[in-house]
Amino acid sequence: MTAMRQDAWTQDEDLLLAEVTLKHIREGSTQLLAFEEVGEKLSRTPAACGFRWNSLIRKQYDTAISLAKKQRKERNKGKSSKKEKWNEPEVYVSQNEATDSYRSSAFIDKVILFLQDLKLKNAENAPLGEENHSLRQQLLDLESRHAELQDSLERLNKEYSIVCEDYKALIGIMDRARKRREPQELETMQQK
Repeated sequence: MTAMRQDAWTQDEDLLLAEVTLKHIREGSTQLLAFEEVGEKLSRTPAACGFRWNSLIRKQYDTAISLAKKQRKERNKGKSSKKEKWNEPEVYVSQNEATDSYRSSAFIDKVILFLQDLKLKNAENAPLGEENHSLRQQLLDLESRHAELQDSLERLNKEYSIVCEDYKALIGIMDRARKRREPQELETMQQK
């Protein structure tokens, strides 16, 4: 038979510690303030609360901590911009919920509602995904056409440059021929 310590933590105390700490994380406060708050409520030192959290409770709430941090980030983002927020399930379970099975069931129900909401949002966004795919394909087609036209333009510019050089050379030849012919025509006119 194991002897129970008089200062052993109860399940309700663990739950209070987790709930208050997650609330502080979600609200952007520090865990130290959470430990002080719990310590006052339970007549324990903040250090004892911190030790209990870090040694045992924290490991049980990894997912809840991640979600609380995400909620904090969304909350902070919401202050700076008025973007649409998702209705995420609350991560913690209140003390009013009587049994572990009820708490688990309530949490699962909240998660199911969240996932159903997420599924609806994904279904609403499906046409946008198709439109995005279509627009990306159009962009690729236009980029390909642009490259073809760029190549064609370069080829035409080279051909134009060659024609200009040939034209200048032809004009030069004609000018030399005219200059040679002019003295001969003058002589012929003078002889007549």
